[in-house]
Amino acid sequence: MPDKRTFDVAFLRLGKSKFRSRFRLSAADRKYISDKGLDVIRRHCEDFIRMRLAPANPQNDGKQTPMRGHPVFVAQHACACCCRSCLEKWWKVPRGVPISPERQQGIVDFLMAWIIRSADIHSGFVPIVHKDD
Repeated sequence: MPDKRTFDVAFLRLGKSKFRSRFRLSAADRKYISDKGLDVIRRHCEDFIRMRLAPANPQNDGKQTPMRGHPVFVAQHACACCCRSCLEKWWKVPRGVPISPERQQGIVDFLMAWIIRSADIHSGFVPIVHKDD
């Protein structure tokens, strides 16, 4: 798993994007996280990445991730992990090739870090820097 500094650099980069920096967890997202717990959210995240992004040519690529409705969906858009085009543009994950289980785990770790930070779940919270803050 990448270290905290790697995530911090990535979060700063995302924070400079007007589009990416506008994503925030809603009150309903925070309640869902609280009700379900991080282990369940992580399993959902792993499933979404495995089924919707990891195939070489995902079904409905570019439209497979809703903008809201689950904290992971919000995180995927905030972190440019919502479709293969964004993964390629932002993170150099090539299209047309399945994403390895190891790389999938890295994406899940990154999305979960964003969720934890955005939901202010732990005492070591460091806010995500947004361009408009």
